[in-house]
Amino acid sequence: MSVTVDAAPRRPLVRWLVFATVVLAMLMHAIDQTSVATALSAMQADLGASLAWMGWTITIYSVGQILILPFAGPLGDRFGARRVYLVAVAAFTLMSVLCGLSSGTVELIIGRFLQGLAGGVLLPVATAIVSAEFGPDRDRAIALFSTAFPIGAVLGPLAGGLILTFASWREIFFVNVPVGILLVCLGRALIRETPRAAMGGVDLVGVGWLTALLLSGMIAITRIGSFGEGWTGPASVVVAGAVALVAGRFLLRHLHRHPDPIIPPRLLTGHSLGVMNVMNVLFGAAVIGFSALLPHYAQIRYGMSPIASGGLLTVRAVFMIVVSAVAVGLLRRLGHRPLLLAGMAAITVALVLIALPPVHSGPEVWLSLGAAVMGLGMGFASPSSANAGMHLVPEQAAAVSGLRVLFRQAGAIVAVSLVTAASSAAADPAAANTVAFLALAVVMGGAGALAMRIPNQRGRW
Repeated sequence: MSVTVDAAPRRPLVRWLVFATVVLAMLMHAIDQTSVATALSAMQADLGASLAWMGWTITIYSVGQILILPFAGPLGDRFGARRVYLVAVAAFTLMSVLCGLSSGTVELIIGRFLQGLAGGVLLPVATAIVSAEFGPDRDRAIALFSTAFPIGAVLGPLAGGLILTFASWREIFFVNVPVGILLVCLGRALIRETPRAAMGGVDLVGVGWLTALLLSGMIAITRIGSFGEGWTGPASVVVAGAVALVAGRFLLRHLHRHPDPIIPPRLLTGHSLGVMNVMNVLFGAAVIGFSALLPHYAQIRYGMSPIASGGLLTVRAVFMIVVSAVAVGLLRRLGHRPLLLAGMAAITVALVLIALPPVHSGPEVWLSLGAAVMGLGMGFASPSSANAGMHLVPEQAAAVSGLRVLFRQAGAIVAVSLVTAASSAAADPAAANTVAFLALAVVMGGAGALAMRIPNQRGRW
């Protein structure tokens, strides 16, 4: 978004109230994103759905965020960040009600998709609001603002576990309602409108082909578990897979022909970015897939409670936050490649530990160890991987950052869809999940091999 005009300064208390308001909105988004992972088993039992389709409650949320990203900035420029922010918060709250009231899997999946759309709008417009409010101090304010997601990663699994311990999975969504109403009221009272600009063109055709590719691919993967249903199972996989191939082909052709495509082709393969993009797909499959699947795995293999299984993600998040601070301090001295390789090695070890049976300890301690090693690896790999892509084309850092999110979420969508489909079809879902974590370790090893080909960069860029 293009918010470059500084608004007239206001009293520090008001500015920080505005800051707290938008941070609370991002926390609501982040906590909802991570807490749902703890409720997969509960939702599956209550709605009577297969795990393969219940996994869509996680993946479809990511699809919504991916698809709305190209629109979020232009919408804020055209209608004003304040107005778009208020609509997004209200829509997120309303969709939370729809999710909580869902009587079937289809309703829940639709609600989660619409929630993902609203959540995907929040980040760019909230960033624009903070930038306009703090003027010359925007760099520090935005840096502080970016801590909302790590904090949400700590609180979300605990919140989901606590809610499931004392209530049902529906309250995970209903708890957003009073928070959302409060945020709309505070936003209307405190947030000023940002300067508006002409709305740039949005590649609607590209978004359409990307939507078709993601949804058909997810359907094809999900239907793999239906091979025992006669000819309709394999036929549905073939049809959905064919649609995905056609959509992918037309998307690539469109990207090379459109003057301002949703994904610039030069950022797909040029300047070693092709290696980075493939690495990000594999990284997202292993790391985000781990986060989405670990609570369910702990519950079905070891019978852990929702609060204990959700706490594993909190352990991971705490280690990630602490180690990230160390990694940021080492980036200029060592460059990003050594830190990236060290982080990926630790992530691979963590995935293997999670898959192995506990050694001289109970499952809670053993899985906590694996989660801690995963957090350590993510702490080294996340800051370094962000720099690894952006330093290649620093003049297009924002676009590269957006692509990193897109490719990682795409990898996560494939991983979660495959694992939930395989678990749903398996006679022993716990054993299937165990094999899945070992497979993710192999995927992470492949990402590490690609990372060795990325040019290193020390110092400033």
